[in-house]
Amino acid sequence: MISEIGGGYDSQGKIEKMSENTGFQLGTIGALTLSVVSSVSIVICNKSLMSTLHFIFATTLTSWHLLVTFCSLHLALWMKFFEHKPIESQTVIGFGILNGISIGLLNLSLGFNSVGFYQMTKLAIIPCTVLLETLFLSKNFSQSVKLSLTVLLLGVGIATITDLQLNILGSILSLLAVVTTCIAQIMTNTIQKKFKVSSTQLLYQSCPYQAMTLLISGPFLDRLLTNQNVFSFNYTPKLVVFIVLSCLISVSVNFSTFLVIGKTSPVTYQVLGHLKTCLVLAFGYVLLSNPFSWRNIFGIMVALVGMVLYSYYCVLENQKKASEAPVQPQLKDTESDSLLHDETGTGTLNDVDVPKAPTWKSDKDLHA
Repeated sequence: MISEIGGGYDSQGKIEKMSENTGFQLGTIGALTLSVVSSVSIVICNKSLMSTLHFIFATTLTSWHLLVTFCSLHLALWMKFFEHKPIESQTVIGFGILNGISIGLLNLSLGFNSVGFYQMTKLAIIPCTVLLETLFLSKNFSQSVKLSLTVLLLGVGIATITDLQLNILGSILSLLAVVTTCIAQIMTNTIQKKFKVSSTQLLYQSCPYQAMTLLISGPFLDRLLTNQNVFSFNYTPKLVVFIVLSCLISVSVNFSTFLVIGKTSPVTYQVLGHLKTCLVLAFGYVLLSNPFSWRNIFGIMVALVGMVLYSYYCVLENQKKASEAPVQPQLKDTESDSLLHDETGTGTLNDVDVPKAPTWKSDKDLHA
């Protein structure tokens, strides 16, 4: 009789485990798709803003993105689409300010460096994240995953890096941008799991501090990089329409960023970011007839191979962990149920590129 009960629990546990894994995988695929579509869309919109309408105040625009995101989430909270869950104020404030600083530093990095060196900065985020997670979070990355990441970075480097002009100030800014971005993205994942909050709840509470940081610093940074004043710019009706559209798309971008990092990992989000870079390059070549070479094509193909290998090895490792994990009997406990169904699974939030003053290139935001 005991063995029959045990077998029943085992069978039921396996079914529930399979159902939970299937739901998680569908949610992850949805988050990845939303991130790709929204990020490519906002790059297209910002391409028109910067190249056609000459609105090149990227940091200020990002602060507006965050303000609109916060207002949208506040409306969603009022309509009870999600519940407010308190997080330590010290943690949220520090996290929000750090995210805002990382965005500003990434913009400064592009402003004081060549496009090629800026691409090297973005490529450095993945190995830096792997190093930090290994040292401070005791996370192990298999040789297969490291190999696939190497192939990915090699491909993106071949496709995007054009020159490597170094300068001391630009190098320091790039180093700070890499470190702050890595820490912010690792914190995004860690905070969600530690406080059992969803990506929506964390984004809602951190948005005001990110927006405030960029609202204060944005006009000064943009003035430094562009030699123009954002408040004296000529805001035509067409320009206002594109700014509003960019802000609306940014809601999806910011939400999907937190969602992807929470459901996967900071490294996976960076891999996805390089996929978006390749898609933007391909879009510029196919639809905008931007200059393209066999070097670009070869680099994108190598990067895609690296992404496929990374996805394949991650799936294999997840399946291995799932098979090794013991199946626990279902607990008839409300706290356990809430944890199982809670979305614990989340930047850069910067999808806007700043031109390097004083020379502005109309296609620069596509290369970055």
